[in-house]
Amino acid sequence: MSGGERPTISAIMVSWHTGPALFEAIDAALKAGDIDELVILDNGNPKDVRQRLEALDEARENVRLLAGQGNVGFARACNLGARAASGDVVLFLNPDALIEPGAAMLMAEAGAARGRHPWLVGARLLNTDGTEQRGARRGMLTPLSAFIGYSGLYKLEPLHPEFRNIHREREPLPDGPCPTPVVSGAAMALPRKDFLSLGGFDESYFLHVEDIDLCRRVAEAGGVVVFHPEARVMHYGSTSRAPLMTVEWAKSQGFVHYFWKFARTPMGKVKAVAAAPFIVLALMGRATAYSARNVVRSLAGLD
Repeated sequence: MSGGERPTISAIMVSWHTGPALFEAIDAALKAGDIDELVILDNGNPKDVRQRLEALDEARENVRLLAGQGNVGFARACNLGARAASGDVVLFLNPDALIEPGAAMLMAEAGAARGRHPWLVGARLLNTDGTEQRGARRGMLTPLSAFIGYSGLYKLEPLHPEFRNIHREREPLPDGPCPTPVVSGAAMALPRKDFLSLGGFDESYFLHVEDIDLCRRVAEAGGVVVFHPEARVMHYGSTSRAPLMTVEWAKSQGFVHYFWKFARTPMGKVKAVAAAPFIVLALMGRATAYSARNVVRSLAGLD
């Protein structure tokens, strides 16, 4: 790709028992107008879904289906998709995320405009009611920022900036693309060459946290992570049939791996080990409470 040429964009979508939102997301990507190729990773969908995906693969030249790898996890499947993709830019798009026309190219142009590599651009995620979704722009994850977030100490931010919430969706929306420590893997784009040179996603993460890890490695490589407020993507979220306890367990293991990986000093390793049981208890406790609440609501006829 030379300086004046339009970059080609390959969207990569990983699906495992996503539900009806999958085909909404596929339809949105194919109608976006700026996505040249859609690579779909079938990590083990039901037979009827697999047959629809196979039919789509046969009918559309710009759709490529990769199946048979089994449920290898999000990170590994994304890496398989990136290696198979042909675009200059890879756009990782969740299977329940509906991208708006033009958003992919906005992300690609904003990254290229930074003039340095690696670059990574995240979209503005929206809830179904149009409000900004949590997770699209975040501070860097550290043991301290995690503690402040989970403990509620971020409410003390007016007293001291050290207590700033790691989640930034309630802050004023920037006027344009701006550097942000962490963006969401539900809709993020970067040059394919950059992604592969970084080693792709760390496959030690099965589900969750791999996007935070990648953002950190982009920054440590001298690159830039950018949030684009005009690149809009409606994200349903939590559409998979995976049990909540399973999802939260994978997330807790991801956090433990992340803190250990980026603890660069002996004391940092000690802190990572000490924090591990609290991370697991916090996430599994939250999942248990949420599941119990749903059972009570169901029994009471509130759902």
